[in-house]
Amino acid sequence: MKIYHNPRCRKSRETLALIEEKNITPEIILYLEDVPTAKELKGLLKKLGIKAEQLIRKGEPIFKEKFKGKELTEAKWIEAMVKYPKLIERPIVVDGKKAILGRPPENVIELL
Repeated sequence: MKIYHNPRCRKSRETLALIEEKNITPEIILYLEDVPTAKELKGLLKKLGIKAEQLIRKGEPIFKEKFKGKELTEAKWIEAMVKYPKLIERPIVVDGKKAILGRPPENVIELL
């Protein structure tokens, strides 16, 4: 199991705590430091079963400044997330071929 984690985010910390309560030690990927590649993001999106734009944090200042109101292709949204990883919604928990967004943190329970 892996978690794309931001330790400064309360929802991310809560999701990690839920996983650890089940005596699971996930691989923690600090995605703001170890930014996923476009290929990795495509794989995550496939596992999540969503489009790239659905993984975008629209409340982020960088979104409002550079992307609000714009129609981008799937490839361009992915490119934006690679360039500005703060745009990636968090946390993402991956277990094998499945992934889930930990928003709310209880979503992760179906993977446990």
